[in-house]
Amino acid sequence: MSTYFDRKAANQYNTYVVKEPSELLPFLMQTIAGISRTKAKEYLSQRMVYVNNQITTQFNHPLQKGQIVQVANHRHKRTVASKKVRIVYEDAFIIVVDKQEGILTTSIEGSRQESVKRILDEYVQRQSRSFAVHTVHRLDKGTSGLLLFAKRRDVQKMFTDNWHDLVLDRRYVALVSGNMEKSQGTVVSWLTDGPRAVTLSSSIDNGGKQAVTHYRTLKCKNGYSLVECQLETGRKNQIRVHMQDLHHPIVGDFKYGYVNPDAPENHTSPSGRICLHAYKFSFRHPITGEVLKFETPYPSEFTSLLR
Repeated sequence: MSTYFDRKAANQYNTYVVKEPSELLPFLMQTIAGISRTKAKEYLSQRMVYVNNQITTQFNHPLQKGQIVQVANHRHKRTVASKKVRIVYEDAFIIVVDKQEGILTTSIEGSRQESVKRILDEYVQRQSRSFAVHTVHRLDKGTSGLLLFAKRRDVQKMFTDNWHDLVLDRRYVALVSGNMEKSQGTVVSWLTDGPRAVTLSSSIDNGGKQAVTHYRTLKCKNGYSLVECQLETGRKNQIRVHMQDLHHPIVGDFKYGYVNPDAPENHTSPSGRICLHAYKFSFRHPITGEVLKFETPYPSEFTSLLR
């Protein structure tokens, strides 16, 4: 696994190795020269202390021999300046967020468009001017759900170089039009870029990128189906194209075949959005080796149409 050392990022923390079992507060007071009990508690309450790369605030958190404790050099303000982004998990190396629909993952350099990356850049820069986040993967503007960013370039590169080894499970939930004919199945096709930024799908190998989506029908009601999609590959617009291939386009996805039966001539979605949500994400932490699992609820716009 290739990597390089990010010295600026490393300098934002003081790092200590636990040599014998202890609790976190006594460990800080014994290890950091001249620190008072009040100051140690302040570090914890301000979320400046990491144990094995995870923010820890409990003063009596048990420590085991060999664990790594990091203390940030600067106070972190742990809120993002947008209601469209919620931090689900953060440590010294990565940030996992839950994004709403209607916001880009990244925006073009020089553009004023709001994006998750721009919001997180501003967030981490409050911790240190040398910090920035690095995009690991993307969601379409109309898609909501779980997104992963790296806080160091070498960590981003680890994911890029070892994506299939590190990422264990990625699942989406989609609300599609019509009743699905099968309870489960797999779609395999080859995807190429078409005109007007539309992804084209072919059932035979045409030199494009192979895309594989496994799907499972969760519920059918009121002319809609709730479908879980598990990605074996991660191609651009893959799920959207594959649902169109099954003749069950995603509700609100006019780019890939959806027609609103109540307003066929207008591009208005009964849910007010494209009904695709990245609800489950599991991966192995590239630094610690720990398996991290995240899951978010289905959006209410999906379930309300099924009632």
